[in-house]
Amino acid sequence: MDNIQQVQTEEISQDKLFYTIGEVAKMLNVNTSLIRYWEKEFSIIKPKKNAKGNRLFTKKDIENLNKIHYLVKERGMTLDGAKKQLKNNGEENDSNFEIIKSLKGIKSMILDLKECLDGKKEESEKEEN
Repeated sequence: MDNIQQVQTEEISQDKLFYTIGEVAKMLNVNTSLIRYWEKEFSIIKPKKNAKGNRLFTKKDIENLNKIHYLVKERGMTLDGAKKQLKNNGEENDSNFEIIKSLKGIKSMILDLKECLDGKKEESEKEEN
């Protein structure tokens, strides 16, 4: 679970309603073609399309794509397995997903703190010598 690619909360603006496929792909660290493929395979992904036909994803779409990414890429499920998991255990998945997201945030903060403390420790050791 160390490599779970979660959408960074700072990348999702509170004011922004829609995101382009390129922005979503960057958030999830995947190709745009994979986003389009998952859109065809999973009925829960329903981006709006503008007059040009460009996909515009909502925050809910991004959350659903993040769940799919977790199930398929991190847990190693097949697409059919992920579809069944999302359909049968929707609320349980949401709860687990939120827990994992929170734990990743906590882990990131702890690692940042450790890095900061290690840097201060090295500075202190240099000053002593």
